[in-house]
Amino acid sequence: MNLTPLGDRVIVKPKAPEEKTKGGIILPDTAKEKPMEGEVVAVGNGRVDESGKRIAMDLKVGDKVLYGKYSGTEIKINDEEYLIMRESDVYAIIK
Repeated sequence: MNLTPLGDRVIVKPKAPEEKTKGGIILPDTAKEKPMEGEVVAVGNGRVDESGKRIAMDLKVGDKVLYGKYSGTEIKINDEEYLIMRESDVYAIIK
């Protein structure tokens, strides 16, 4: 991927939606929920505060994260779907 986010933005590859329920029922496309977790694939340099000092990012490439259901902007690159969002839209890192 030849994309580098600016400032405090990150690019996340969403996890694929579940195909089946835990009970084994296969879900049609209309019933699949939008995933709220994914993997960080690119990270910006961090935001700049009022005094001009750059604030480092807490996220790094490869982090598994949880984010809000309607967070970010969806983009498609080489038939792959990604989300561009601010670091503050990420709720947690999955360990």
